[in-house]
Amino acid sequence: MSQTGTETSNARRASIIVALIAAGEAVFVLPFVLTRVFRPTFLDVFGITNLELGTAFSFYGIVAMAAYFGGGPLADRYSARRLMAAALLVTGLGGVALAGIPSPRGLNILWGIWGLSTILLFWAAMIRATREWGGISGQGRAYGILEGGRGLLAAVIASVTVVVFAALLPADVASATPAERASAFRAVIWIFTGLTLSIALLVWVVVPDIAPQDKGEHEPKLSWDGIRGACRMPVVWLQAVIVVCAYVGYKATDDFSLMARDVLGFDEVTAAGIGTLTFWIRAIVAVGAGYLADLVDSSRVIAWGFAILLAGSGLIASGLLAPGVAWMLISTIVATSVGVYALRGVYFALLAEGAVPLAFTGSAVGVVSLIGFTPDVFMGPLMGVLLDNSPGALGHQHVFTSVAVFGVLGLVATIAFRRITRRT
Repeated sequence: MSQTGTETSNARRASIIVALIAAGEAVFVLPFVLTRVFRPTFLDVFGITNLELGTAFSFYGIVAMAAYFGGGPLADRYSARRLMAAALLVTGLGGVALAGIPSPRGLNILWGIWGLSTILLFWAAMIRATREWGGISGQGRAYGILEGGRGLLAAVIASVTVVVFAALLPADVASATPAERASAFRAVIWIFTGLTLSIALLVWVVVPDIAPQDKGEHEPKLSWDGIRGACRMPVVWLQAVIVVCAYVGYKATDDFSLMARDVLGFDEVTAAGIGTLTFWIRAIVAVGAGYLADLVDSSRVIAWGFAILLAGSGLIASGLLAPGVAWMLISTIVATSVGVYALRGVYFALLAEGAVPLAFTGSAVGVVSLIGFTPDVFMGPLMGVLLDNSPGALGHQHVFTSVAVFGVLGLVATIAFRRITRRT
């Protein structure tokens, strides 16, 4: 191939992964990034409790559980471009509804719709497209770049919207009226909505419109044989346990901005800044974990990630952190985030390490995700109950006690995964 042809091919590959990164984060900014960064403000503006917000998350999770099985076969049948663009369009239109500040019942319905758009249409299609982009020897790097790039985009979005939010409030944030706070927050929602719809167009233009069958893969219609085949593989079930334990830690990062307000007494803008900090950590750690995974095995990096997560969550759970000492809590948040995002950066690279056939990728992702993302169902309500029933630092300690328990289980599952893959 000529140098010009090689450069064109490399530019094309770069544009595809950029589109996947942008889409992979944009589809989740309205359902999750918004509340992760602005959780205290969201609760105040919508006039709801932690439990009511957790219930909306639970509606999302329940719908998503069914959608994972359907989404896997769809990804093995139809092009990622069409599925992902449609998902972004529907999700973005949901942002229009969110800007109207719906009731708790309306939030439940909206998050349920997002469960369909982000999972049935989007999730497995994105994972499959990323695996194909990575090739045989670059799986850890591919997923690390995807997760790190998503983190970088989330960090930029969060940082910009925190600045916009602060600019729309009085200089003395505490003096803002409910109407001023609601107006400023509605502007943030519109920014997230516009971004989601814009990236739907980007995906349509950049991602190739190639169905899996066009690549010579001859799965049965909608790949139900792929689901049966994936379910027969022990490594798939162990990967599902690993993902569920890692995802509990990820869901707990929703608590960081609220913890900054409750434990350190930060105002809404500063607390949102703490939530934004975790996205910058994600951008760096996930990419590093991905490259490291290609050198020393994804499962080894995952074992290290669980060890770090256990140390950080265990310290928060222990109550040993001195109340009001900002550097101690922030340092622990940073350490815990390192463990969480190292895990997220590479846990889907286990598909290749576990020798899951490429033709069954979408189906295997559906099986792993059906179990692995069950925290979308139970973690929101659990956090809501723990935080509402134990106000202040104690509630946050209870949240991270649950994280530590799942961290132990995840470490055990990772060790078992490594033993099985080394025997085969």
